[in-house]
Amino acid sequence: MDAVLAELVKRGDGLVTRSIVEQVVPEWILQRACTNGELVRVLPEVFASAHLQNARIERATTPPLSRIGPALGRRAVAAWVRGRGALSHLTALDLWGLRQQLPGDLLHVSTPAASGLRSWPGVRVHRRRHLALAPPSVVVRQGLPVTTIERALVDSWPMLPPGEQRTPIIRAVNKRLTTPGRLHAVLDDTARVAGRVVLRTLLTRLAEGCRSPLEIWGHERVFTGPGMPAFQRQVRIRLGQRNVYLDLYAEPERVNIELDGATTHGDPRQREIDLRRDAQLAALGILVVRFAHRRLVHEPEAVRRETLAILASRRPV
Repeated sequence: MDAVLAELVKRGDGLVTRSIVEQVVPEWILQRACTNGELVRVLPEVFASAHLQNARIERATTPPLSRIGPALGRRAVAAWVRGRGALSHLTALDLWGLRQQLPGDLLHVSTPAASGLRSWPGVRVHRRRHLALAPPSVVVRQGLPVTTIERALVDSWPMLPPGEQRTPIIRAVNKRLTTPGRLHAVLDDTARVAGRVVLRTLLTRLAEGCRSPLEIWGHERVFTGPGMPAFQRQVRIRLGQRNVYLDLYAEPERVNIELDGATTHGDPRQREIDLRRDAQLAALGILVVRFAHRRLVHEPEAVRRETLAILASRRPV
């Protein structure tokens, strides 16, 4: 490769655009590098170093953009749109650290309706009316323009398999990156969302304090209904120098119901942490009752009966 062109590619961390190349070297040098297999055109006017392509991806059926990997592909898309769009949908989820895209995955960008951009092999362009390419609608993350976390979560909802839809949203709320209320507002502002009713129900459960799929299951099938108190969820309690959060707290009876997920079962270290926490709460007069994932899912009626009996035993005679 021409030494000057090679330096431009190096400065671009494997990427270079035609507009940059033409400022310093003739057009034929760029064409020769492509002909020799040193550079690959991944998008109109955007070129990547050929050695950065994933050799394990089938070249005959995969567009060049998808062969360079999601991280480099995102930079290529940003160079292509040149301020006319923002990374969005599943690609934005990756930038927000909520769901990783894999090599070969389609990249997504949202643009105003009048931008003139069209989808290209490896990237899908979503045209959106009244999209403002500035805060608060679009922010910069990892040096790239990206839609807000709320917009990315709502836009990605219909694209995810049903078994994976809730995870990014629950993770974002648990990490305090957003709130159910802000997600509700974006959902209400979006005209068409497949699965809107299910998404709205999830946001309602999160607003009520549920923080995991297991807690949602318990709320809907076990811990509501006749005889059950109005549990407080995610109640903050100070234990020494730290705060802990109680899953389901019945304040009059001073009973805390903890729902142990399947991943904590059989983990000795987590078990020790839980025992110490339970002992500290007991010193405050709070009884901790734990139900395992298996029992909640397979014995919901038995768990419900036991919970009602425990609560009754804690009430003054």
